[in-house]
Amino acid sequence: MADITLLEKICTQVRRDIVRMVHAVNSGHPGGSLGCTEFLTALYFEVMKHDPKKWKDPEEGMNGVGEDLFFLSNGHISPVFYSVLARAGYFDVKELATFRKLNSRLQGHPTTHDHLPGVRIASGSLGQGMSVAIGAALAKKMNNDRSVVFSLHGDGELQEGQIWEAAMFAAGNKVDNIIATIDYNGRQIDGDVDEVLPLGDLEAKFQAFGWEVLQIKNGNDMIDVVDGLRTAKTYLGKGKPVIIIMKTEMGQGIDFMVGSHKWHGVAPNNDQLAQALDQLLETEGDY
Repeated sequence: MADITLLEKICTQVRRDIVRMVHAVNSGHPGGSLGCTEFLTALYFEVMKHDPKKWKDPEEGMNGVGEDLFFLSNGHISPVFYSVLARAGYFDVKELATFRKLNSRLQGHPTTHDHLPGVRIASGSLGQGMSVAIGAALAKKMNNDRSVVFSLHGDGELQEGQIWEAAMFAAGNKVDNIIATIDYNGRQIDGDVDEVLPLGDLEAKFQAFGWEVLQIKNGNDMIDVVDGLRTAKTYLGKGKPVIIIMKTEMGQGIDFMVGSHKWHGVAPNNDQLAQALDQLLETEGDY
């Protein structure tokens, strides 16, 4: 049984990290990061089989043999990714203070050339992460490695054609050891997804492409997220790739940010940071 209370405390601390990181440099993407906090926390602290110690040797860490892998496709939500990696033990939490600064390993979009532990691909060019994740999952199948590949994608990202080419490939090649998740918050940088370019019936589309489709009705409820990920794992190995459509709220956890696309890529000012932190009780200790 998952310790939901502990996971929720970690979420609160991660949200504190997110707003402090983007405020410090007046740059970054808090909205989607706040919306995906439960998902990343559940993944790294409850669901995935992974070992941060392997990254003491970057080559061994990147190898990933025998452990679950995660690929962040919507790389602009790097604040939540970095915070969860640090809190999970991949690197010192104090390094979060270098976010988006010159010569930092924690750039606005994840990169690999500085060998930041836990980061397997440079991401941020939307649409590419699913192809990479499917390739990694296929390699594991070919090597008889029974561990799982997870990936996360934005809903606006599904407007990219490469996503659908990858989806067709995965089903056609029975890549059934992957769980992809769509962060469906209905917002993207220019406004509501339905106004920019409607996605239609995603469940029907992925089913038509040959995927097993599951739903997480509330991606900001830790119990729903943990249960949803565990359920998804029961569908692995049955000949179909698995995808979760997860409903979240952009800016979740901070009342003046929640549900607004305006916080996609805007940092809070001093007063807004103070308001946000007042709503997020400190739990594990700020860096």
